[in-house]
Amino acid sequence: MKLNELYPVPGSNTKSFRVGRGHGSGNGKTAGKGHKGQNARSGGGVRPGFEGGQMPLQRRLPKRGFHNIFRTQYATVNVSALNVFEDGAVVDAQALINAGLLKKTLDGVKILGNGELTKKITVEAAAFSASAKQKIEEAGGKAEVK
Repeated sequence: MKLNELYPVPGSNTKSFRVGRGHGSGNGKTAGKGHKGQNARSGGGVRPGFEGGQMPLQRRLPKRGFHNIFRTQYATVNVSALNVFEDGAVVDAQALINAGLLKKTLDGVKILGNGELTKKITVEAAAFSASAKQKIEEAGGKAEVK
């Protein structure tokens, strides 16, 4: 296959329909916008969440407690899940993603102490629970805060 032989899959490229090009096109004059009104105007329409002047949902619902916008949210992995790695392996966030144990790291990875660890591995993470650190070191591995 050469560059000049590349072409899009049939049906993937459709030409955009040009509205307002005469009444013979079937979509002329008002161009599908109807007659007058807010949505017929240029730049018309309402902002997201606007309910026509009714009190919007985000203002009707009660707010409770304190929501810390600076909170660190860790992606958590239990010690028992680390048994998929071989002895002597260095386990970091990328290794956990490659192994399918995590989808995304959020603000960092935290290792929790649920289960048992049988492998001697070096774990690099943002945080460890006390029991997780103890179990990793008991198995002969290292828990490094990164």
